[in-house]
Amino acid sequence: MKLTIKYFASVREAIGMGGENVSTAASTLAGLREELVARGGAYAEALAQGKAVRMALDQVMRDEAAALKEGCEVAFFPPVTGG
Repeated sequence: MKLTIKYFASVREAIGMGGENVSTAASTLAGLREELVARGGAYAEALAQGKAVRMALDQVMRDEAAALKEGCEVAFFPPVTGG
């Protein structure tokens, strides 16, 4: 399936781009993250398991079990604090 990925803040800086359109065989956010980590390099560093990374699916915060669907938008970003 095809979907849009957006990267924000330190994830964007590490990967070197703000987003991309991809084709994936993944059915969940966890599977997509694993596919991206398998690319190696900056993807593996920025999205590795154990790294604090938040995910949104169609602009709604979701956990890794969330199901992907054709044409959806996925966002990866670090936890944000502020004040």
